[in-house]
Amino acid sequence: MRTGVIAKKLGMTRLFDEAGTHVPVTVLSLDGCQVTAQRTLERDGYVALQLGAGAKKAKNTSKAMRGHFAKGLVEPKRHLAEFRVSEDNLIDVGAEFTADHYLAGQKVDVSAMTVGKGFAGAMKRWNFGGMRATHGVSVSHRAHGSTGQRQDPGKVFKGKKMAGHMGQDNITTLNLTIFRVDVERGLILIKGAVPGTEGTFVRIRDAIKRAAPTDTPRPGAIKSNGKSAASAPADAPVADVAAEVTPEIGGDDA
Repeated sequence: MRTGVIAKKLGMTRLFDEAGTHVPVTVLSLDGCQVTAQRTLERDGYVALQLGAGAKKAKNTSKAMRGHFAKGLVEPKRHLAEFRVSEDNLIDVGAEFTADHYLAGQKVDVSAMTVGKGFAGAMKRWNFGGMRATHGVSVSHRAHGSTGQRQDPGKVFKGKKMAGHMGQDNITTLNLTIFRVDVERGLILIKGAVPGTEGTFVRIRDAIKRAAPTDTPRPGAIKSNGKSAASAPADAPVADVAAEVTPEIGGDDA
């Protein structure tokens, strides 16, 4: 099991495949994604990698976190996340990932915080059908209806679908497809929408319900002397989308 990466959602655009079919894609940027710490079985009781992404000013970083980043000789990061890995897939602290950590056509799972919608009624929040439009119903056409029982048990059970805060939940979308990767620009393009607004940091990992390609870089694709040091073959299907991605990245949101 190898590590995932942290990427920043830039927005959505569209590309065309070899057959000329229009494909909507989400553009994700590896914003300086680096290994900031290791978790080992002997010291921590489990094996994982802590990754950080996004630049953050030192003056806006707490003293404890400044010491944490200084220990790994990395710049302060805006977003941190841990990925469980096997012991043979540990990567040295300070290593920076490149976009060819994933291959075109590979299935991945993407986790992020969804768009916050504020307070929403039951019809919008849970897709309820509402009450009848006539025959005695007045004022409460969009009400959610009964929420409890009779005297026994005489209460509303916890978790009942009612009006309340909608969105801003951490969710995972499974089995999304990598459309292309741009190593030079550090971009990962995924078919369809991923959770979150523009500027959200998302976590990408190999799909747990699909087998990863055998030629994926292991333990990962990292920079070496300014270039990618991925162990993937030279003829891996990596395409340059610099001429195809429109400058106005950030169309329809997820």
